[in-house]
Amino acid sequence: MAWRLLDTDGVARAQWRMRATSPAGNAPSSSTGSPQLPRRLTVIGLWLLMINGMIGAGIFGVPAELARLTGGFSPTIFLLGALLMTPVILCFAELGGSVSGSGGPVRYVGIAFGAPAGFQAGWALYIARLTAFAANINLLASTVVYFWPSASAPPVRNALMIALVALMAWANVLSVRGAIRSLGTLTLLKLLPLALLIVFGIGHIDPGEAGSLIDPASEAEVGSALLLVIYAFVGFEAGLIPAGEARHPRRDMPRALLWSLAVCAVLYALLQWVSVSALPRLAASTRPLVDVGEALLGPVGAAILIVGVLASIGGNLVGSMFSSPRITYSLATLGQLPEWFGRVHARFETPAASVVFYAAAAAMLAISGSFVWLAGLSVLTRLLLFLGCIAAVPRVRAQADIEAAKATGEDRDTRSLRLPAGRVIPILAAAVCLGLLTQVSLRAWIATGALLAVGSVLYLLALRARRGG
Repeated sequence: MAWRLLDTDGVARAQWRMRATSPAGNAPSSSTGSPQLPRRLTVIGLWLLMINGMIGAGIFGVPAELARLTGGFSPTIFLLGALLMTPVILCFAELGGSVSGSGGPVRYVGIAFGAPAGFQAGWALYIARLTAFAANINLLASTVVYFWPSASAPPVRNALMIALVALMAWANVLSVRGAIRSLGTLTLLKLLPLALLIVFGIGHIDPGEAGSLIDPASEAEVGSALLLVIYAFVGFEAGLIPAGEARHPRRDMPRALLWSLAVCAVLYALLQWVSVSALPRLAASTRPLVDVGEALLGPVGAAILIVGVLASIGGNLVGSMFSSPRITYSLATLGQLPEWFGRVHARFETPAASVVFYAAAAAMLAISGSFVWLAGLSVLTRLLLFLGCIAAVPRVRAQADIEAAKATGEDRDTRSLRLPAGRVIPILAAAVCLGLLTQVSLRAWIATGALLAVGSVLYLLALRARRGG
């Protein structure tokens, strides 16, 4: 089958090889001696992780606010947002193609600035994804109430959230193949309703109003709208974390990233264009795409879009449950967390300990509700991570070139992406992130600083324990 999500050829020959410690993934073992996860993910599997990280629940609510801010110019805002994100994505494309060990930002920042900085990158990313996961579990439970009103009762709601988290954790422990196939099914269920909106909504577009796409009204708040849509393009780092499980990371990581950005840009712009045309009261809608579906196809359209919301949130959650535990797994293989986090299930060849820990923490946060204020910090944390990774590009590139010069045979033939124009693209990417950081509140900065300080303490404790052992 040409479009395989996973490639299991040679898995039996893996024999727990560690090949992901160096930038090119050729080191024989980790600092803890933990076994390496088998390389099973193909480019389609990586793309599924990235696209589900980017297309979450946001696209089902953002169209209304964009219509309020910029009116008929709002479809173009998505294309401008994609343009701004392009240099950032290109930087990650080079990084992802140069470092084939699991961990994503943990590896990139660690290679460039040392192990403590790499740990902080991993810690920050883990907190951002954990709080977002807990928030989305709550959102998923709220959406289920549409079909099951009894689920609004707190005991039923809590039991539902625990069951959902446990189910996803169980699927991830049992099989990488099963987790990615589930993700593929949810992606299909997510994209089909959105594609239906576009197909049935194209006829409602008035060509005479196309001028608004290139000429925003004088009262349009373009800056605020751009800040809003940028967040619709983050989440791609979900596919970078499990690089150590990719069959051909140097080739497939850049491809998956660029495909994800292109698909999201076109899909978002078309959805916004159809929504503005089919629903004149879009700016006042509290559930915009559901209302657009109802306007186009009646109650059936609304129900289809509700299913799309469930699948979208579910896909985001499944992708997070797959990739986020790989952060603590990677930190453990680098000796920066207790060795327990790096344990791989002897039968299923999955990071079972890290998956179970992530699921338990997410369930507790979702039930307690204490995650709410932390969820708002995830964007700031990601922007700081992006800046650290962008700054790491020159050193990671130099290290990858050294590894490539040592490579022979097939390894030499597999070349990763190299950005043109030297440091111009990283500088543009850094400028985008810095511009967005100016919009962050002082309270968010203080809270994020406190979280990073906690990470520093944990790192020092782990280091002390390891030296003592």
